Formats: sequence, structure tokens, C-alpha cells
Amino acid sequence: MKVGIVGAGLVGATAAYALTLRGSCSEILLTDQDEARARAEAQDIAHASPVSHGTRVGSGPLADLRGSAVVIVAAGANQKPGESRLDLLQKNAAIFRELIPQIVAAAPDALLLIATNPVDVLTDLTVRLAPGVAVMGSGTVLDSARFRHLIAGHAGVDGTHVHGYVLGEHGDSEVIAWSTVTVAGLPVADFMAARNHEWTPDIRAQIEADTRGAAAQIISGKRATYYGIGAALARITERVLGDRRAVLTVSAPTPEFGVSLSLPRVVGRSGVLDTVLPALTDTERAELAASAGVLRESLATLD
Repeated sequence: MKVGIVGAGLVGATAAYALTLRGSCSEILLTDQDEARARAEAQDIAHASPVSHGTRVGSGPLADLRGSAVVIVAAGANQKPGESRLDLLQKNAAIFRELIPQIVAAAPDALLLIATNPVDVLTDLTVRLAPGVAVMGSGTVLDSARFRHLIAGHAGVDGTHVHGYVLGEHGDSEVIAWSTVTVAGLPVADFMAARNHEWTPDIRAQIEADTRGAAAQIISGKRATYYGIGAALARITERVLGDRRAVLTVSAPTPEFGVSLSLPRVVGRSGVLDTVLPALTDTERAELAASAGVLRESLATLD
């Protein structure tokens, strides 16, 4: 199957590279306003194809997106040091108003996977701009992966055996849902006790702070984050292409909260098939409502 990627910057190109190395699809088309950049990135990634899975990688104009099953939208302004994701909203919304109709015209049957920040509000905007088209945002798939990685490091286990969710906004108001965390099927505190690992409120607080602060720390050191989100986009895409019915914290319109945000959702070929609200604590439910409020305020600025 063919995957289109709009935006050949660090996130878009890294997503293409991850898709190639994972063998997630048969063909990738990179497109960018900077045609030379898209062509060079596609050529470089294509050279990895013979030593991975033989994915066909090329570049071209937006019209060449035709036939794509999924289009990853990674175009837009970059987040700068000290700038929040919501600060990006107005300039990236202007880009989306011009870009999304062109993508839909070229690939009307494609699912649109939004990666550009602020991803939740831009997911909502895309739904407005592309009525009837399947749309989801990358949401907190990356945040949840960061959360799981940090817990796994303290537990001394493979991170794939840690399950837990970050919910709500992909941003400052995100909800660290400790009540959802298990390690090898055990509540995290029980697992730590079984292995005689220290588990205190201070340790939890540090993991939470490092989860929330991961993007800022990386941006401070190297000006951008792209490896983690590139892998997350590849994972979401291959779950869609394979109709895997995976449970992922992607962002999508949520009538209960009046905005797109991240909750555990069943993801398949046609997009979000169902949404599952975990059994949260009273505090977590209040935090999720507050996060939705932050996003609604941002969305209102677009009207």
C-alpha cells in the first residue's frame, strides 16, 4: 500500500525512514513546498530500501499523492525553544486551510494522519476542512511511549511489557494516568514490590516531570524532536494499513469533551473504530476535563 507524507522536514522524513525500515508499506511519496528537500530526502531514504524491506520511495507534487491509503501531514512551522505547541496554532492553521483541501483533492480516499502541532486543535481543524474524510492525530502515542519508557527503566524491564496512558492534550495539560499503568499485568506498585524496587511518591513525581518535560529537554539540546514521533507515526500508519484494531491514544473528535483529544481508541483501516474511557480516579477525570477546556479555548480562537 502507498503512504503519502506532506512535509519533508525532520518529522516527515524520519517518519518515512521509520516506515521504510519497518517495512510498513510498499510505497512512500514525499512532497514538500521545498521540492529539492523532498527529492533529496526521498533519495537518501531510498538507499536504505535495498538493505531493509524494498519499499519504493519517491518524491513529487501534491497531485502525486493519488492512490495513497494514508497521508501523514507533517507540514508547518517548527516549535522553537521556549515556545508551546499552542503558540504555533495561528500560523499552522493558516497553512492547513490552504493545504488540506489540496490533499483531499489529490487523495480523496486516504486517511489523514495529522502530526503537525498543536496536533489536537489541528486535527479538529482538519475535520472541518475535510468533511467525510477519516482523520486522526498522532495525539499522545509518543507521550505514552515516553511514560512507558521511564517506568520500564525504573522497573528494569523491557518497555513493551509496560502499559499505561497519557491522555488529553499532546501538550502542557496532558494527563498522566497512573491508574492505567501495569507492568507484566500487575499494578505498577505491586510489580515494584515484587522485585524489591523502591517506589515512592518522589519517584512517581520524577517520572511524571520527565514525561511532561521530554520534548522541552530534547528541543533545548538539539532544537527538535523527530525520532520518537517518526517511529510513532510509522506504528500508527501500519496499524491502519493492516486493519489491526490496535488500541492507541490517537487524537480524534470527542463529543463528550467538545474537542479532539487523546483517549485509548481502537484503530483500523477506516480510522477510529471505537473509544474506550479508562476507569480513572476522580483527580484524573478532573485533569482530563481541564485539559479539554484548554483545547476548547484554543479551538475557539480559530472561529
